[in-house]
Amino acid sequence: MKDLLGAEPSRNECELEERELEENGLQIELTRRRFVQTAGVLSAAAVAGLPRIVIAASPTAQPITLKVNGKSQALSVDSRTTLLDALREHMDLTGTKKGCDHGQCGACTVLIDGRRVNSCLTLAFAAQGGEITTIEGLARTSEPKDVSELHPMQAAFLEHDGYQCGYCTPGQICSAVAAVEEQRRGALSIVSLHTGKTDHPQMTDDEIRERMSGNICRCGAYPNIVAAVRAVSRGVSI
Repeated sequence: MKDLLGAEPSRNECELEERELEENGLQIELTRRRFVQTAGVLSAAAVAGLPRIVIAASPTAQPITLKVNGKSQALSVDSRTTLLDALREHMDLTGTKKGCDHGQCGACTVLIDGRRVNSCLTLAFAAQGGEITTIEGLARTSEPKDVSELHPMQAAFLEHDGYQCGYCTPGQICSAVAAVEEQRRGALSIVSLHTGKTDHPQMTDDEIRERMSGNICRCGAYPNIVAAVRAVSRGVSI
């Protein structure tokens, strides 16, 4: 640092000045000066270029094949790409919704080998080799024209008005399909254990609420969602 006349002080002068600052309790001023000096050195080094600094290579796309709704598709994606982004951004399957992007709302729920997963927390590469089913692949036909061509759960949601804005509905339906299948296989929930009904428990409203608790509906259509799941679980034709 230069003095007011623009001359560079000697090392001894700098040390003397630092001691005087310390003796007079001006450590803050001393710290400020050392910060400025250090910042100046680092700025100069940044301009000149520091040796042996390795810059991480930019991520590169990797080949991947995903089987979605019965069809295999080859993609080239960043290894950090989530299944949700692969579906929406690379495969144009936008029925699966991005809600919280933290695995908390369930709007992104899809099925992998019949098991429900949050696609926003699942890497696309981790889903490779699995049978992925999205809301677009549930219906009996690829382009349903009538309610009879829908999956029973989709038809039940229509019948019982299990939606309002509809944003969470794809995830709700996918989750509900898996929940009913889990119950039919005899899978238990915390409600099953609390009630003691551990031998193929029935899908009571409490069971449905517990098994669907990972899917949030901000519109509050829960009573109608429960009614739709109840109808399908009991085999009521729509």
